[in-house]
Amino acid sequence: MERVFFFFLLVLSVCHSSAQSLSQKLDALLQEDILKTSEVGITVFDLTTGESVFRYQDEKLYRPASVQKIITSVTALSQLGTDYTFDTGLRYSGKIENDTLKGSLYVVGGFDPEFMDEDMDRLTEALTTRGIRYVTDTLVADVSMTDSVYWGSGWCWDDTPSSFQPYLSSLMLNRGCVDVSVSPAQKDSLPLVTCTPVSDYYTVHNRAVSHEPQAGRLVITRNWLSNGNIITISGNVSRSYTEKVNIYTSKDFFFHTFVGRLREKGLEARTYAYADCPVAADSVQTLYTLRRPLGEVLERAMKKSDNLCAESMFYHLAARHSLHRRVTGEDGAEAVRSFMRTALGFNPDNYKIADGSGVSMYNYVSPRLLLEYLKYAYYHRGIFLPLYDSLPIAGVDGTLQNRMKQGKAKGNVHAKTGSVTGVSSLAGYVKAGNGHQLAFVIINQNVLKLSRARAFQDKLCDMLAH
Repeated sequence: MERVFFFFLLVLSVCHSSAQSLSQKLDALLQEDILKTSEVGITVFDLTTGESVFRYQDEKLYRPASVQKIITSVTALSQLGTDYTFDTGLRYSGKIENDTLKGSLYVVGGFDPEFMDEDMDRLTEALTTRGIRYVTDTLVADVSMTDSVYWGSGWCWDDTPSSFQPYLSSLMLNRGCVDVSVSPAQKDSLPLVTCTPVSDYYTVHNRAVSHEPQAGRLVITRNWLSNGNIITISGNVSRSYTEKVNIYTSKDFFFHTFVGRLREKGLEARTYAYADCPVAADSVQTLYTLRRPLGEVLERAMKKSDNLCAESMFYHLAARHSLHRRVTGEDGAEAVRSFMRTALGFNPDNYKIADGSGVSMYNYVSPRLLLEYLKYAYYHRGIFLPLYDSLPIAGVDGTLQNRMKQGKAKGNVHAKTGSVTGVSSLAGYVKAGNGHQLAFVIINQNVLKLSRARAFQDKLCDMLAH
């Protein structure tokens, strides 16, 4: 019995010594040059023992950048569930006789962020398969799920026309963007330009030159200052290249393209309009529903740090929480705050939730708060498993594919990255050398060179993995 007790004390002593050694190493990391001109908040928690390993300025408020998506994702997995779907529906009033719909046709947006060109074809095929060629009343686009504010609170106006900031709508096509691909031709001639999805909603001005360095760097943009949709390609094209450009606005891009595709199939309507689809069950019938599973949206939000997918989950949380049409970003924030209060026991008045993606410059959270979301997920396996699978893996995939490509952190660190001007963040899970599962949050702020902050984070993760 004495030997067992001695062995138990020895194990405790080794574990304490190991934790102390790690804490000392992390303390030494705080002497790095990057922290002479910037701030950092760090917290590390041993999920296996339920004890804090290291804390530094973890109660302070920081702009989280895209690690905000952890808050959104954990809340969505808890409140919406893994069986939840993002639906785009075709409904109609009246009746179908021969090739005529004597009534109105509604395409009802459910804020599916992954609705792509092939999905548009599925909608048109659903109509042509029924043999409909004419709608006697109105072809309606219903975008009533969300309000008309197409950017989140605190988003930067000059981030457009970048693809990471699309115009939000409950009807989205190709993530609200056009993929512009250019390929060089013979020297001094126009390059080949192809755009998808194909639509006459936008126009293309090809002013680029093939294999002519004096033409300057390649620029693909649109006349965004005047809210126009003229895509201009200029400069030198020496290799094949593709860039996404957002389109003003997403709902119009969807509806205009949808009407064009239907006309190509020989389907016309008397009039076209934006309106609300009746909600009474006896007023409309469902013709077709395209469903997008939450898991697909979650994976892209986390692996690719896709802002649109995160905002979609945010607005669906709003719709579930508020139960009224035309939900707002504030409704989404209130849904997150409610979960924070009831599930985590944290006072949401101590933080600022402005959006679901972390694009906003108005978000303010602490490393400790983010840690609580990681802990909550870990101790609720139905949430943890899909969340863990969706996180980028160091040196393997997602936004961590080109980081921590060597050492014990590779393939071990599963974490969400984040970056906006002046901010770099990383939060997730890592298995320590003793087999314990750790959760960690690192937020570097006031950093001009994000590469320096990422190097700091990678070094810290390597310490945790040993």
